[in-house]
Amino acid sequence: MQVDPSDVDVIAPNLKRRYSGVSSTVFRLVPLQAQKISIATTGPVLPADIPQFPPSKLLFMSRSGPSGPRIWHSRRNIEMLAGLILKVLFRKRLKLVFTSAAQRSRGKYSRWLIRQMDAVIAASGKANSYLEKPATVILHGIDAEEFSPPKDQRALRIELGLDPDALIVGCFGRLRSQKGTDLFVETMIKLLPQHPQAQGIIMGGVTREQQGFVDDLKSKIDAAGLTDRLRILPEDKGFTIAPWFQASDIYVAPQRWEGFGLTPLEAMSCGVPVVATRVGAFEDLVVPEETGFLVPIEDVAQLVEGTGKLMGDDALRQSMAEASRKKVLEQHQIEQEVNAINAVYQGLFSKG
Repeated sequence: MQVDPSDVDVIAPNLKRRYSGVSSTVFRLVPLQAQKISIATTGPVLPADIPQFPPSKLLFMSRSGPSGPRIWHSRRNIEMLAGLILKVLFRKRLKLVFTSAAQRSRGKYSRWLIRQMDAVIAASGKANSYLEKPATVILHGIDAEEFSPPKDQRALRIELGLDPDALIVGCFGRLRSQKGTDLFVETMIKLLPQHPQAQGIIMGGVTREQQGFVDDLKSKIDAAGLTDRLRILPEDKGFTIAPWFQASDIYVAPQRWEGFGLTPLEAMSCGVPVVATRVGAFEDLVVPEETGFLVPIEDVAQLVEGTGKLMGDDALRQSMAEASRKKVLEQHQIEQEVNAINAVYQGLFSKG
């Protein structure tokens, strides 16, 4: 949906080609925000159905927006830098906003960029604790209609090339040590022999730097004789990962580190119980013994224990699936996030 940047009040850039959690956030929020404010995104690779314009138009857009200074809402360093360049070098009237999800101390460069922002949003309380600048805490929400329980899981699995009759345990996202993909493989190698009806599915992007890491995982899977039951699939290039959660029975998030981490929320919204490590915002999302299990970082034994409980107990899986969906509907719908972010914008608009 192409728009003229001179007609928008808010720009939420996505200046990265590879699909990521940040991309997912932008792609979900902008269409909903556009129902209430004049907003668009820009970037090299975007879904066709959201308000957008090519980056080449940034330098030629009007100096101000329809309502005065525009808001430039960044979520990455490169986007903060681009906003500063537009504001300082090209004299665009911009109010700079940054959303921080990182739960670690940032380097000097990042801290300097953040100090230049007019407003900062923290994606969680933990993320806020690492910021040196006052921030508004706004938890991510989920589109509970897009991420919803499947109407026909069997048909969906056939469409995705998955076994329609298997008990499927999923682990999705970029394949790398940070995401704990190797911990998931270790967990499945221990559990799959005990559950002959089960399969593990790994799916996500692999960078050139991580290819050796992934090759090692494949070797371990082959050595365990589980090539047909523990599969590493190519990244789905679509702009939504919802079908993969809908096709799963259990979701495992074994991250060693995470900024926020949307995948447990996406799984829960699809009615899938979650086993997750205590990183990112996972402790704010997963209710132990109710919607899944939380385990210490790098604790394969507890990953095995929690995942094994769900694999071996149909009634437990069902009760946790229902509780997961209910929690998202009551506490984590994306409309709540949209309203809170728009309120930050409004505060900046009111200052002129």
